[in-house]
Amino acid sequence: MSINWFPGHMHKARKEIAEVMPQVDIIIEMLDARIPFSSENPLVPKLRRDTPCIKVLNKADLADPVLTAQWIEHFDQQAGIKAIPISQQNPEQIRALLQLCESMLPQRNLELRGARAMIMGIPNVGKSTLINTLAKRTIAKTGNEAGVTKMQQRIKLDNNVILTDTPGFLWPKLSPPTCGYRLAITGAIKDTVFDYADIAMFAADYLLQVYPEAVMQRFQLNELPENDIALLDAIGVKRGAMRKGGVVDLEKAGTILITELRAGNLGGITLETPQMVNQELIEAKAAEAAKAEIKAERELERKRRTQRKYNKK
Repeated sequence: MSINWFPGHMHKARKEIAEVMPQVDIIIEMLDARIPFSSENPLVPKLRRDTPCIKVLNKADLADPVLTAQWIEHFDQQAGIKAIPISQQNPEQIRALLQLCESMLPQRNLELRGARAMIMGIPNVGKSTLINTLAKRTIAKTGNEAGVTKMQQRIKLDNNVILTDTPGFLWPKLSPPTCGYRLAITGAIKDTVFDYADIAMFAADYLLQVYPEAVMQRFQLNELPENDIALLDAIGVKRGAMRKGGVVDLEKAGTILITELRAGNLGGITLETPQMVNQELIEAKAAEAAKAEIKAERELERKRRTQRKYNKK
C-alpha cells in the first residue's frame, strides 16, 4: 500500500515559500528525531539553494539517543547545515536556536540589521510549539494533529530575528514508499488517509527486529511474537481489543500499538538509520528504473502495433 497526502493548501504553501525565499537569511527546518529522513522534505534543498540551514531534530526525548547522534553527524557533514536535537520539554534548548542563528551568519551585525529566518517542516512536527517558546508568548496555534497552520505569519524574536512561520507541507510523491508509513506512524499524515492495522503491521515488524525488549516489557509478554500479526494478536489479547468469537480486532490492536509508540511509552524509538535509508534509496531508484523500462517497452510495442496496422492499409 502506498501512502500519500498532498491537499491543495500544501501546494499553495510551497508556492508562497518559493516567492519569499530570496528574502530569507537562514532556514530552520524542523524534523522529527524519530524519522529524520522521512520528515526531511526533499523540496527544501531546491527552495533554499545555498541559504544556511539549521536542521532541528525535534521530539528527541521520544527518539533513540544513539541513533539521534548518528543522524546529527550525518547532517553536519552537509555544506551549510548544522543539526541539533531538541525536546519541547526543555525550553532552554529551544531558545539556544537564536544564538545558533547568529553564529551561522558571521557577516551580519544583528544589532544593525535583523536576521530574516524562516521555519519550515512537515505537518505536526512541532513548529508552532517551538515558535511560542521562542516568542515567549502564544502566537502560533498548536494541536496534536497534521495541518494546523494554514498561512504564513511573521514574528519578531529576541536577538533581532524576524521569523516567518510557514504551513507544514509534504511532497506529491513519498519515496521510498516506507517514508509514507513512517510519517503515518508518527502522526504527520491525517489518520483518515491510512488504515491503522496496515501501518501497525509495518511498525510491529520493525519493532520486533530492532526493539524486541521494549515491546515485551511494555506489553508484558513472556515470549517474543514470531511476526507482526502475532504481535498485534498478543496486544489485542492483553488489552482486550477483541471481537465476537474471541477474535482479535486488528484495527483496535493496531491503534493501541501506534498510540503507545507516539506517546513514547515504549521508550526512545527511532524508525530509521542513515544506513537503512541509503539502502532503501538504492532499491527505490532501481524499482523506478525497472518501472520506466517496462513503460518504455510497452510504448514501443504500442507504436509497433500502430505501424503494422498502418502498413496493412
